[in-house]
Order: sequence, then C-alpha cells, then structure tokens
Amino acid sequence: MSVGQSAVSALDAGGFDAAPLEELLEKYRGQRGTLIPLLQGTQAAYGYVPREAMVRVAEELGEPLSQVFGVATFYAQFRLVPRGKNVIRVCHGTACHVSGAPLVSQEVERNLGIRDGENTPDMMFTLESVACLGACGMAPVMMINDRTYGKLTPDKAVGAVKEFRAAQEVGAPVAEAVVNDAEEGA
Repeated sequence: MSVGQSAVSALDAGGFDAAPLEELLEKYRGQRGTLIPLLQGTQAAYGYVPREAMVRVAEELGEPLSQVFGVATFYAQFRLVPRGKNVIRVCHGTACHVSGAPLVSQEVERNLGIRDGENTPDMMFTLESVACLGACGMAPVMMINDRTYGKLTPDKAVGAVKEFRAAQEVGAPVAEAVVNDAEEGA
C-alpha cells in the first residue's frame, strides 16, 4: 500500500468487492458491540468471512485484527474459506460410527479427491464430518444440502454423490426428501 492509499482502495485493487461490506459498516457505524453482527453480515454477503473484510472491520472498529480474527475463529458459525455450492455432511455420531461412517467418509473423500473440511476444485462440494444429524435409526447417514441419505454403504454414498452431481450438471432439480434404502426395499 502506497503512502496515502486507504486500506479500502488497496483491498479493491486486489479484487475484493468492498461495496457490500461498506453498506454493512455504515449500518452499524457508531454503535457498540457490533463485531459479531458485522461478522455475521459479512458472511451472509460473501458466503464466508474474507481476510480483507476482517482487516476492514478491525480498522472501522478501532480493534486489533487479532481481536476480530479471534472472534471469527472462536465461533463455529464463521467460515474463513468459501464453501462449495453443495455441502455434504457425513454423520459420525455413535450410531453412525459403529454402523460404518468412517468407511463411508473415506470412500466419499477418495471419490471426490478431498478431505474433511475441503472443497472440490470446481467448488461443487464441501465435505464436512458432523457429530450428529439426528437420524440414528437410518445409520450411517449423510446429507447433501437438505437431502438425507440413510442406511449407507461406502458404495451407496458414492453413488448418491455421483447421482447428485449428474442432476446438478444437467440442471435437474434434486428432491428435498429422505432417502432410506430400508423403505425403498433395497
């Protein structure tokens, strides 16, 4: 950053669109206790909390960047990296774990070429391990967005991901329903 160049213009020069953030900062300007609402609004606007936004928020609030970063990393609701278009959650609660969730996760990771917490290179999927999806009777379970898949084997899980991807690529809607092989007679 050159002498006299503001942090905002330096961020804009780097490809960061600060307009949504500036609107948010204006909304909360002069109010106390706004760090969390600012981070929530930033994530709503960008899909995650970009570093550039944290720098600007810290500057606006007169707080050290370490304070803003500390809050953003303390709360699980905040993401510091973009997410894929679709989120695959594999349950690793007790019922799912003993029913084969580790093998399901391993095979989905292998098939997508990513690990837990990562995005596919095309940003189609983000893979997350979760503690519980609340469908213990269908263990092991995974969700793709709001669609639940139960009674999984590693092969069935990969098949579900492949079917979902194929439907997305042709623009076909994917029903928001529970898929349970026990109910389908499989």
